[in-house]
Amino acid sequence: MATQTEPQTRSSAHGLAEQGLAPGGSLHWNLVAPELVQAAVRRDEGRLADMGPFVGITTPHTGRSPKDKFIVREPSSEGNVDWGAVNFPIDEAHFDTLLADVREYLNGLPELFVQDLYCGAHPAHRLSVRYVTPNAWHGLFVRNMFIRPELHELAQFAPNFSVLHAPDFEATPAKHGTRCGTFIIVHIARRMILIGGTRYAGELKKSMFSIMNYLMPTQQVLPMHCSANIGAVDGTALFFGLSGTGKTTLSADPDRALIGDDEHGWAADGVFNFEGGCYAKAINLSAEQEPDIFATTQMFGTVLENVVLDDQRKVLFADQSITENTRASYPLHYIKNHVPSGRGGHPKHVVFLTADAFGVLPPIARLTPEQAMYYFLSGYTAKVAGTETGVNEPQATFSACFGAVFMVWHPTRYAEMLGDLLRQHDAKVWLVNTGWSGGAYGTGKRMKLAHTRSMVRAALAGTLDDAPTTTDAIFGLAVPNAVPGVPAAVLDARGTWPDSAAYDAQAKKLAEMFRENFAKFGTEVSPAIAGAGPKG
Repeated sequence: MATQTEPQTRSSAHGLAEQGLAPGGSLHWNLVAPELVQAAVRRDEGRLADMGPFVGITTPHTGRSPKDKFIVREPSSEGNVDWGAVNFPIDEAHFDTLLADVREYLNGLPELFVQDLYCGAHPAHRLSVRYVTPNAWHGLFVRNMFIRPELHELAQFAPNFSVLHAPDFEATPAKHGTRCGTFIIVHIARRMILIGGTRYAGELKKSMFSIMNYLMPTQQVLPMHCSANIGAVDGTALFFGLSGTGKTTLSADPDRALIGDDEHGWAADGVFNFEGGCYAKAINLSAEQEPDIFATTQMFGTVLENVVLDDQRKVLFADQSITENTRASYPLHYIKNHVPSGRGGHPKHVVFLTADAFGVLPPIARLTPEQAMYYFLSGYTAKVAGTETGVNEPQATFSACFGAVFMVWHPTRYAEMLGDLLRQHDAKVWLVNTGWSGGAYGTGKRMKLAHTRSMVRAALAGTLDDAPTTTDAIFGLAVPNAVPGVPAAVLDARGTWPDSAAYDAQAKKLAEMFRENFAKFGTEVSPAIAGAGPKG
């Protein structure tokens, strides 16, 4: 019989029977942050940094394992899933075998930590999720990232989704049908996720995003990989973008209230956060560049992943010796200017962020509705050149809907929903390049954050709605001729290059990459959208 070590009011009247668990060790129900930190330190799960954040190390996995994420192929969802390079199938027999082994493993551990949380700030669309994990710090992570019920709600908390987390249990591919020992397996019909073979905490967060990406469209809600904030005068704004493009940085604006930094739904009555916390990249973080986010890394209760500490236990934010993908997980209320409800009205402005390492996209452009659909389906950014011998140029990345790895339906379903919402609410759409200017990575320079902030603020304030523009000859984008606080020369991407012919060659090369990528959609998109891409 599991030992109930916490006040009975924090445990569920239903226990873990619905999860098929009968733990033999101590069972810790819904510990709050100080208790979870205390347990994590007691169990030697990590270290406390200066000022109190908990530091967890997740090597050898320091990022997600997308090739090890599977969806169970079963009758209720089989015809809806976009099977292929993102959504890998696994059969129910293998899932059942792995589930039995994970349950046996968890039941035999000396301690388990349970967190009952909500996913979704909108009461009509939220999930009630039960996380079961053997590590206190992973319990703290999910408690930071999701929405914490009030104390009086816990006794009758009835989960409609369960996540069984076994980070140190490895699957056997021949027995369990996995690719290796790591697994993230989603069973939509049985509303359960199994995660194992990796300590990387991001899997606990992103696997639920995949679930919301499946369930929300069935409720006429568009799930979005975006951040959101709201201004007192200019309303709600959305920021779409892949990792490293600036979603978290640009949405954490002290002059605007933060709704959330990563995952949202757009419903009939407005936007709502899926989460109750933020998961910010911490590499090269500084108080000067990102004061609000930096401040969270000095707070007790924050979880820092894979950062390096000096001998005084201060964080070395520039140190990449463990990974470039260092992270900070903290509750939303650690950002002073946040929206407690996690909800906002219909967006007036939508920003697509791309870090163009080729250095050819304009720093800001106003998109037509057709261009908005084209660039949403393209989901472009570019990664800087790698360290492999002979790889000397940026690598283009196209991720449909700015988050293809989390999408379950075909991308065109999400695009059609977005298009309908943009037209219905007359939202303006902007493409913002947070990448390079004056040349590609290695020769050009990264866009100044101050300039990008000025451009975004001008767009959200409506200053650029009717401003005169110049049409980019290759990409066909409407580029504002002037933006307050930004030198005019910065707005002319071609003019920032010392060699115009070199710019033209690089721009045409990227334009062809766009066309080659978009060809995969074939006749699934209208000719108007397909024709809204680069012209050169």
